[in-house]
Amino acid sequence: MTGARALRVAGLGAGYFSQFHYDSWARMPRVDLVGACDLDIALARATGLPAHDDLGRMLRATAPDLLDIIVPPDAQATAIRTALDAGLKWIICQKPFCRDIPEARTMIHAAQDAGATLIVHENFRFQPWYRRIKRALAQDAIGDVHQMSFRLRPGDGQGVDAYLSRQPYFQTMPRFLVHETAVHWVDTFRYLLGDPISVYADLRRLNPAIAGEDAGHILFEHPGGQRSFFDGNRHLDHATDNPRRTMGEALVEGTQGTLSLAGDGAVYLRSFGERSQRILLGADTHTGFGGDCVHALQSHVVAGILDGAPIENTAQDYLTVMRVEAAIYASAASGTRQTLSDTP
Repeated sequence: MTGARALRVAGLGAGYFSQFHYDSWARMPRVDLVGACDLDIALARATGLPAHDDLGRMLRATAPDLLDIIVPPDAQATAIRTALDAGLKWIICQKPFCRDIPEARTMIHAAQDAGATLIVHENFRFQPWYRRIKRALAQDAIGDVHQMSFRLRPGDGQGVDAYLSRQPYFQTMPRFLVHETAVHWVDTFRYLLGDPISVYADLRRLNPAIAGEDAGHILFEHPGGQRSFFDGNRHLDHATDNPRRTMGEALVEGTQGTLSLAGDGAVYLRSFGERSQRILLGADTHTGFGGDCVHALQSHVVAGILDGAPIENTAQDYLTVMRVEAAIYASAASGTRQTLSDTP
């Protein structure tokens, strides 16, 4: 789709995280935000947009070019089918994507058959610090990369009230740390180092008030021999004014230096053998979520639709993240390293 006409966008879902989606769309000069839908009509009305409680009726009334699906996995497949039946050619779907890999594949094939593009709203790779790290790696800033590590420390997992004020369904998810959170770094690691070829995981539940795991260690092997390591613990914190900005700290280490990500979103480069470091990216000043990564992702999609730019995170591509997630849980259950070529 090209031309001067603004892209018409409608949203399905008006829960906690949808605020970042709607705020982003509203800031785009080439977008007309035409409606919001939620089973709770009061939530839809609270967006300030034309409100609906039935997706099919909203699509008929607003005729959007793109539907932004901001609902949990259980409701996604029905929403995608409804959008495809209405003739939409562009759909963004929140992660976690669908209930399982077979359902995801079914939705991907349905979109392909309809000539539609289905995109997963995986936004962490669009955080400004990871884009800056990617650029530094492309510039060979640290030589041959040997390893990357990320320490997840949001500090929100302690006690019987953990997560209730923001996203209470976190407490009942049977698979939590990896399925809801660590998948962000599965995608980020593959964005920076390439698709993992094997994983080893040790997961555990520390808070008895929740159903799923909330701490764990995951080791990834990448095609160039590099390793990445996810060290996650939702009970512990890190040095920052906002623990949800980066949700932790990272290191990318190579033969000629080290890149480091601090809790304020700043990225530093220390050359090999040196004690001092220089700033590649200053501390984040955005007051919303994750360095405004939702806006970066959605702007990227708009550029893809209106300008024909390549689009990252199509649903077909995102199947790799889902396969890695399945291998992580298989590794934790068996206590063995899992090779991705053996994962269906």
